[in-house]
Amino acid sequence: MIIGSGPAGYTAAIYAARADLKPVLYTGMEAGGQLTQTTEVDNFPGYPNGITGPEMMEDFRKQAERFGTDVRFGYVSSVDFSSLPHKVVVDEAKTITADTVIISTGATAKWLGLPSEQQYNGFGVSACAVCDGFFFKGQDVAIVGAGDTAAEEATYLAKLCNKVYMLVRRDEFRASKAMVHRVLNTPNIEVIYNTEAKEVLGNGKNVTGLRIINNQTSEESDLAVEGFFVAIGHKPNTEIFKGWLEMDETGYLKTIPGTTKTNIEGVFACGDVQDHYYRQAVTAAGSGCMAALDAERYLAAKEDEVKVGV
Repeated sequence: MIIGSGPAGYTAAIYAARADLKPVLYTGMEAGGQLTQTTEVDNFPGYPNGITGPEMMEDFRKQAERFGTDVRFGYVSSVDFSSLPHKVVVDEAKTITADTVIISTGATAKWLGLPSEQQYNGFGVSACAVCDGFFFKGQDVAIVGAGDTAAEEATYLAKLCNKVYMLVRRDEFRASKAMVHRVLNTPNIEVIYNTEAKEVLGNGKNVTGLRIINNQTSEESDLAVEGFFVAIGHKPNTEIFKGWLEMDETGYLKTIPGTTKTNIEGVFACGDVQDHYYRQAVTAAGSGCMAALDAERYLAAKEDEVKVGV
């Protein structure tokens, strides 16, 4: 059983199907994962002319199905990992058992909650500077956030963009001193403290600016920018695994280093659900391959135990 249908889930399915493991994959509520919210993908190998996120996920799905993956539309509402085989409840109604479970439920970007933010998501608004920064080469952009991720993404954007406005809600960063030092010593980053984004401005097609508000004076002003990056964190989609699988303090699943193995026998995790550092489609796909290979080797070992009567 594979739970989730982004690059990690579909790659796991391709490898598992080719190994004749007869994988069943449930897509979740958002078939294709975060990439279905992305317009252009230019950094995934094998697409020299680029491709849209939805098109790429459709290619992944077709490839998984070509080798026999049973792709089903539905969401996993609860699990029971207390005994083998594992039990998975789908759509709060149907219970399915599986010898192995690969979890690739991903993570969801945290947004500010502005209607205009969602209106221009993929058309100038992004939650991933590494993914989309290239499209704003030589332009002026803004980024919101005050932690290490925001600081790292701001300095990354500064290498590509003409000017980077960094909005910090309070009068100080939450980032480490080293990251703050890097931001403050980057000439084309302008930090604007005590400030929040109030509205993303656009022409109906693309972002043209950002309306900001000073938290102390309530004064509003507009920034002329062509891109707006939200870097306030991600939330891993792990709610249904609480009480079963070990997680870090923010909810990401813990795996044994160098593997995709969780603390439960026969349960593996791959992609953004266990990776809060890289969060790229290509790294997710790589870990999906690892999960399928780990599952295959686990099942082979169990089969050997049965043969020798262990």
